[in-house]
Amino acid sequence: MAVELKKGQKVSLEKKSNNLGEIVVNLNWNQGEPKKKGFLQSIFGSKNVDLDLACLFELKDGRKSAIQALGNQFGNLKEEPYIALDGDDRTGEQTGGENLRINGNMVAKIKRILIFSFIYEGVANWKQVDGIVTVKYPGNEDIIVRMDEYATTERLCAIALFENVEDRTFSVEKNIQFFRSQTDMDKAYNWGLKWTPGRK
Repeated sequence: MAVELKKGQKVSLEKKSNNLGEIVVNLNWNQGEPKKKGFLQSIFGSKNVDLDLACLFELKDGRKSAIQALGNQFGNLKEEPYIALDGDDRTGEQTGGENLRINGNMVAKIKRILIFSFIYEGVANWKQVDGIVTVKYPGNEDIIVRMDEYATTERLCAIALFENVEDRTFSVEKNIQFFRSQTDMDKAYNWGLKWTPGRK
């Protein structure tokens, strides 16, 4: 069983014990193969879409930054910021997709987390990508956030916002808003980071 969120819907993570435990945010998507390759594709091959899972975070002590494959900022689960990205699925062919892990036992130290995804390589065709984010945590039903709205040119999508609730748990809200860049998204959510171009 799972709970699927609608846009703007917010739910709080329920604790089955004193701690939330490890929260896993999984991104999976359909790569989709063209039915028929053209002449140039048969010679040079076709590029797969490289969809990345990432987040912005803000801690209670004021520290702000991003966790993403760009710049090899994979985070740390046991130390600040208590958030870590498992790796980088460059093709979408890994059945497990990409995972962002949050140390729910340290919820009192985390103010908010914005989960987002961006198309690093390939055509910005979100409908073809058909992304789905699943939030998993101990003893509870999964929370499903479908990327069921589509943009034609924007390469970045803000998916879900985690916010601290009385230092006990997180609320999770489905967003699905598209932006041209991390800078535009940062401004929309008043994060206040300085962005520079990065590669991986």
